[in-house]
Amino acid sequence: MFRTFLKSGIVFALTALLSSSAFAESRLQSILANGELRVGTTGDWNPMTIIDPTSKERKGFDIDIATALAADMGVKVVFVPTTWKTLVNGVIANKYDMTSSASLSPKRALVAGYSLSYFAVEDVPLMLKKNKGKYNSWDDLNNPNVTVAVTLGTVQEKRAEVIFDKAKIIKVSAPARDYQEVLAGRADISMTSNLEAAKLVEQYDKMMVVPVEVGKNPTPLAVLLPQEDQVWINYVNHWIILKSERGFFDQLKAKWLKQ
Repeated sequence: MFRTFLKSGIVFALTALLSSSAFAESRLQSILANGELRVGTTGDWNPMTIIDPTSKERKGFDIDIATALAADMGVKVVFVPTTWKTLVNGVIANKYDMTSSASLSPKRALVAGYSLSYFAVEDVPLMLKKNKGKYNSWDDLNNPNVTVAVTLGTVQEKRAEVIFDKAKIIKVSAPARDYQEVLAGRADISMTSNLEAAKLVEQYDKMMVVPVEVGKNPTPLAVLLPQEDQVWINYVNHWIILKSERGFFDQLKAKWLKQ
């Protein structure tokens, strides 16, 4: 009697498991069915994702990636506005199918999936040119007389707490950005990727990178994806491998990193 009951229970559990697997739809299928690839992007990370002030259109390294992926899938790309603070939650809550580039982070990886990486950055500090000579190393910056600005939701937010444990840290929410606090004189430095820093010093003549000997936290970039959807993750990874072999990402680097 017990064996019969146990056998029936196992058969029922396996049937339920197979049924749920059969009906579980990957984002890949829903993207193809809807004809849209939804991409969450902040629009405030030059040259990765920015909004043209005149046309209001999105452009940048990440925008080109998403546009090419959608084209290869035969669907339309739809850019969904988000913030660094809500970037991960948006992909979890199915507000978009993937994000634009995000730094690899153990905390993010606890709840969201990542694609393969296609680029890498490191952290550098920014300051006003009028302070040239005042700060020349990471140690110079880590003292109680220095105010450091970071943007909520970025990987630099948590890293700054470790690097600048003796300094004062102020955190700003989007659409405000950390470097704006430096420009306004409310902070001595901000910290961002070397990629964005290069663009900011071109854009704002008053700013410069603090001449530290080396950057910190070398970090690969990838797109965030729904953690449980291995079918969709596999597709994006295969696409990245193929595009890498054909020089696509090298072309984007040449296009966007020299502008």
